Amino acid sequence: MSNEDASIKIIARNRKAFYDYEILETFEAGIMLQGTEVKSLRDGHVALADGFGNFRGDELYIVDLDIPQYSHGNINNHDPHRPRKLLVHRRELIKIRARVLERGLTMVPLKLYFKRGWAKVEMAIVRGKTRYDKRDSIRDREVDREIRRHSGRQGK
Repeated sequence: MSNEDASIKIIARNRKAFYDYEILETFEAGIMLQGTEVKSLRDGHVALADGFGNFRGDELYIVDLDIPQYSHGNINNHDPHRPRKLLVHRRELIKIRARVLERGLTMVPLKLYFKRGWAKVEMAIVRGKTRYDKRDSIRDREVDREIRRHSGRQGK
């Protein structure tokens, strides 16, 4: 385990994204949070499944990311569904915008984690899968499972 791997603490993964979308490209972005949001994340409270990336003017936001209110918060607790700004370099932002403007592409979060104390989100540029693509994914997964099951028995 490298030094960089040791400094990453994964909070949540979006496993549904791998089933619903074809992942074309991934990128890491910082996320602007308020104090009580950070405390909720440190407690592991977040729902990534409905989140998606959206451009507003020249800035990139993550929308519908549900970070519940901090349980020990006070009157200054945060809004759980507010759009949160993603922090990426300008050059990378231009490249992402050009890619997303292609027909049928969108951005979804894959995982949310702390890296050296900073909250980061791994976003992916994706294309939605059709129903038959999903069936292919299920069939491939079941075939792999059967292969692993049979190879394990032969070795014993």
